[in-house]
Amino acid sequence: MPEPVKKPVSAFTKKPKTQEAEEGSSVVFEAETEKADAKVQWQCNSKDIASGNNYLILAEGNKHSLTIQTVTKEDASVYAVIAGGSKVKFELKVISKPDTPADTPAAKPEEPSMKPEQASDPQGGATPQGETPTPKDTPPAEDAPDTRQDLTGLFTEKPQSGEVTVGENITFVAKVNAESLLKKPTIRWFKGKWMDLATKCGKHLQLKETYDRSSKVYTFEMQITAAKANFAGGYRCEVSSKDKFDSCNFELTVHEARAPGGLDIRTAFRRTSTDGNDDSGELDFSALLKKRVRTSHKGCLCSEFHLCASCSLRAVQVHSEPDVDVWSILSKAPPSAFEKIAFQYGITDLRGMLKRLKKMKKDEKKSEAFLKKLDPAYQVSKGQKMKLAVEVADENVEVKWLKNGQEIQKSGSKYIFESVGNMRYLTINHCSLADDAAYTCVVGEEKCTTELFVKEPPVMIVKNLDDQMVMKGERVELECEVSEEGANVKWEKDGVELTRDESFKYRFKKDGCKHVLIINEATKEDCGHYKVKTNGGESVAELLVQEKELEVYQSIADLTVKAKDQAVFKCEVSDENVRGTWYKNGVEVKPDPRINISHIGRIHKLTIDEVKPEDEGDYTFVPDGYAFNLSAKLNFIEVKIDFVPRQDPPKIHLDCLGRTAESTIVVVAGNKLRLDVPITGDPAPTVIWTKREKVISEGDGRVRVETTTGHCVFTIEGAERQDEGIYSVVVRNPAGEDTADINVKVVDVPDPPQAPKILSVGEDSCVVQWEPPQFDGGQPITGYVVERKKLKSYRWMRLNFEPFPETTYEAKRMIEGVPYEMRVYAVNSIGMSRHSPASQPFVPVAPTSEPIGLCVEDISDSSISLKWRAPERIGAAELQGYGIEYRKEGTDEWIPAFQGLTERTSATIRDLNTGDKLQFRVRAFNMAGPSAPATLAQPVTIREIMQRPKIWLPRTLRQTIIKKVGDVVNIMIPFQGKPRPKVSWTKDGEPLSPSFANVRNSEFDTILFIRKTERIHSGQYDLKVEIENVEDTARVTLQIVDLPGPPEALKIVDTWGFNVALEWKPPKDNGNCEISGYNIQKADKKTMEWYTVHEHYRRTHCVVSDLIMGNEYIFRVFSINLVGLSPEPCTTKDSVYIQKTGILYKAPNYKEHDFSEPPKFTHPLVNRSVIAGYSTTLSCAVRGIPKPKVTWYKNKMDISNEAKYRMLSKQGVLTLEIRKPCPFDGGVYTCKAVNDCGEDVVECKLEVRPQISKEEKKDANN
Repeated sequence: MPEPVKKPVSAFTKKPKTQEAEEGSSVVFEAETEKADAKVQWQCNSKDIASGNNYLILAEGNKHSLTIQTVTKEDASVYAVIAGGSKVKFELKVISKPDTPADTPAAKPEEPSMKPEQASDPQGGATPQGETPTPKDTPPAEDAPDTRQDLTGLFTEKPQSGEVTVGENITFVAKVNAESLLKKPTIRWFKGKWMDLATKCGKHLQLKETYDRSSKVYTFEMQITAAKANFAGGYRCEVSSKDKFDSCNFELTVHEARAPGGLDIRTAFRRTSTDGNDDSGELDFSALLKKRVRTSHKGCLCSEFHLCASCSLRAVQVHSEPDVDVWSILSKAPPSAFEKIAFQYGITDLRGMLKRLKKMKKDEKKSEAFLKKLDPAYQVSKGQKMKLAVEVADENVEVKWLKNGQEIQKSGSKYIFESVGNMRYLTINHCSLADDAAYTCVVGEEKCTTELFVKEPPVMIVKNLDDQMVMKGERVELECEVSEEGANVKWEKDGVELTRDESFKYRFKKDGCKHVLIINEATKEDCGHYKVKTNGGESVAELLVQEKELEVYQSIADLTVKAKDQAVFKCEVSDENVRGTWYKNGVEVKPDPRINISHIGRIHKLTIDEVKPEDEGDYTFVPDGYAFNLSAKLNFIEVKIDFVPRQDPPKIHLDCLGRTAESTIVVVAGNKLRLDVPITGDPAPTVIWTKREKVISEGDGRVRVETTTGHCVFTIEGAERQDEGIYSVVVRNPAGEDTADINVKVVDVPDPPQAPKILSVGEDSCVVQWEPPQFDGGQPITGYVVERKKLKSYRWMRLNFEPFPETTYEAKRMIEGVPYEMRVYAVNSIGMSRHSPASQPFVPVAPTSEPIGLCVEDISDSSISLKWRAPERIGAAELQGYGIEYRKEGTDEWIPAFQGLTERTSATIRDLNTGDKLQFRVRAFNMAGPSAPATLAQPVTIREIMQRPKIWLPRTLRQTIIKKVGDVVNIMIPFQGKPRPKVSWTKDGEPLSPSFANVRNSEFDTILFIRKTERIHSGQYDLKVEIENVEDTARVTLQIVDLPGPPEALKIVDTWGFNVALEWKPPKDNGNCEISGYNIQKADKKTMEWYTVHEHYRRTHCVVSDLIMGNEYIFRVFSINLVGLSPEPCTTKDSVYIQKTGILYKAPNYKEHDFSEPPKFTHPLVNRSVIAGYSTTLSCAVRGIPKPKVTWYKNKMDISNEAKYRMLSKQGVLTLEIRKPCPFDGGVYTCKAVNDCGEDVVECKLEVRPQISKEEKKDANN
């Protein structure tokens, strides 16, 4: 028996019950879950419901409630609540109010998020906004597809799928709560996958948005005006805000405008045929033009083609006036009255009727070729036969039949042409949609035309879908059968159409009339109602996915007890967390002092003490959350003992139970064995039970005996293997004794087999073997059940459903490269054992192809080296390695070359006997085993082959090797030769000492290594490889280079103008390599900054030009070789001065201009009057060349040396400052200017007034 997997217990501790409610009241359904964080979903008619409209859903901790407000008749339905894997159904029954009229209209529902301005009614009419269809007209909720989508992400209200008739309007609404958003959300509307509708706004499409500041909700609307047929399809709404994103898909269905009642317009035409054939005769439109009226609940009248939305959808034809032939009225009326007639008689297509009327007038002309033409139109069902007939005037004339203007050719049995007298017939067999066309019969120049309408019968569902309950991870196939092969069907899940998506969740299979929806690995999310639709019907099935089936380890058994005995019903299930309910005759059993219900681990018990006759009945245990039950029957026996007042010897009556003394009682392990043995004897005998001479006493043990009047009871509670054996019962009284032996055999399910072993694996299969179980449970093993699973999976898949009798099984249909495990169950007549331990993981793989390119790489007297390449095909499993084997020529025994496998593609096999002739082979190994061998073409003799020594001097060593002083030299030279050659190195004919250079030799190469080179390491190194008297040599030239010394004897050879000629000699030390050039630099002795004049100059002499006149220069030279510049330069001992050349400036002779001018005052002195005690100045301006000498006078007295006066002169302006003059300082002041050219004088008068005292001022004022 499979190992039990723990299943979740029933999620509900309190379940909602069926309730009754009056119409217009409110009702509350309550449920409690075990876990406070359990997610609960409410359903109505298997469709999810959410808060809104008249539903209110609340959740507080583990308490959940559904409130239905203002209950109506439509709310009477089956509801369900789902939590985890548990689903509880209940009903709501609505009772009408006694005083409420039966025809009271239902309460107006809330406006849904999808607000069509004119929603389509079931007959294709339109219902304007603001009016509600009557309950009679509203389609039942069960038939409407559930397009509701769970509100997740950013949306608080998502746009819903809708339907609209051509020409009507519809609005889709989406709402986003912006409380948690940092910025305004961005919304985009798409049609199909990529078409952005923002670029399509115009006459038929408008996008609007509004914002409610109080609720912080953005409302986005997409309005479609005057819908067209091509507007139908899938739409998508995307909303994003920074790092948040949400999207929603919805559908728009656009219906064509149809005739009232959804009638086929062609069937409504009245034909004028007189032969009684419904498919012939002229089409008469007059029947459709008769005035019809509708009865309204408001009493209004409306025409048949323009319906009032408040009217009932049931049309009642009322002949308010006699039938009128509108065709005859139009044919007789003047053109000016056409519009009035159309308005009066409700004609909507006046133009089409006038065209038809004109054609009818043309057809009235008499035809010369046809006596009877084709009718204007014919109708035939798909697959039926249609016969077109015309009558011609000339019975010998030939006719042509055309289809859409193309002549119909005689081919096969599709078309049959007949000519009977004047009649010409065209028969079309097995009409299909391709035959829906215009047909013409041509006679000479005349022709007549008709149209054939092929009516496609609806595709009916012949075989409906079946409800399914599967385990999680199993494959699901929902299959239906339709009436027509190749018909198209539509699959839906909970009202949402299923399509092929990128994840390949669903696959659709079509096989003739059968259509299959395949779900490869079912999950919990796949639960729901699946619907298949055709144009003629639909079928619905429910899919339930359970985690794992509950296994029953021990079922309850029937019991037969006497009065006042104890009855115990016990069962064991695989999940210790599963609770259950006990029922008696369908009524739940409640615990009381006499009835005890216990649940310990996986064991459930119902114990009834002191059994009474009314306890007899059928008892059932129902596990919570699972759709099955366990039943047993309790039989009550009432034993009556007649009293015989005399002594009788005791007697054991085993024959009363249908057993003899030699019979064996078989009991299943774990079950209860109760043996009620009747005994007689007077006086009442004593009873002794023994097993193997051990007395079993009365008590409450698991194996116990009880003695009552007339009976001795032997009981084994939960029989085990050690309870097996022979039990003896001895009854004694003074009249004698009686003895009986009862053989009890305990049978059980077998022990699990040992872990299976994988014998071999293939590309998609394996062979598994196991040992039988050590204990068969007392019953013979009838077979085994084998299971497998992928290593990383938890789902075991059963490979055989009937027990397999052998212990070796070949498992097939596995995936190559995927690791698997196997396990086995043993089965006997009692049941199935627990599963065996899982096998070691294995991978179904095929062996690789054989290695390629096997060849001998080397051979010696005692070893051989082989090499090969990897197989071309390795497969899904990893290559584990290669195995090498050999055998002597003439024998069939292959000997492994070494233990284990090698991962390399080469190997050396040692310790072989010289002279043996051996055959070698190599096989590649993976998890599937060895591949086909790769074998050498012929045996190989183990003997070393003499090989001449040969040095393979690399191309890079054939030229001089140049290294800098201090570099590392590591020269590797490969060579060959067998046996191992003798290697020697020399330098300039002298052997190398270890202190000078290191030499390392191997079988295949030699290495010359110098850790730090010096100049002395330069020279020629000779390598000699010698085998006996045969040798090979090679020479390597090593040149160690260093920086050069400075040049010598730098001197200045010549100087002219701005040029200097220099000359020097090469350095004594060139650094062991050629001097490649020189760097010449100059420096001005004033600054001593060096500048390069020539770089990498090749000669030993040069000219330095462009020197600066008047500067003194020195020069230096560096030598350059392969390593670089010499460390020190060679500098000139003397400097060179660049002399000024003999260029003298001779100024031109010019006659100098005489700029001399006598002094002249340009601004004279001015007379002034000042107050004594206040400093004053006298100013004048003078000019003259040369600058005149200025002298100041007072009253013709020179005052130049007076301290009281200060004389200033600036830019020809002369100033005399008199400090605090007194009345004595008044007088005539003169300024005299004198130079070589003359003189000039200017003078003024200065009056100094005395200061007036304060007393004098007062006196003057008085």
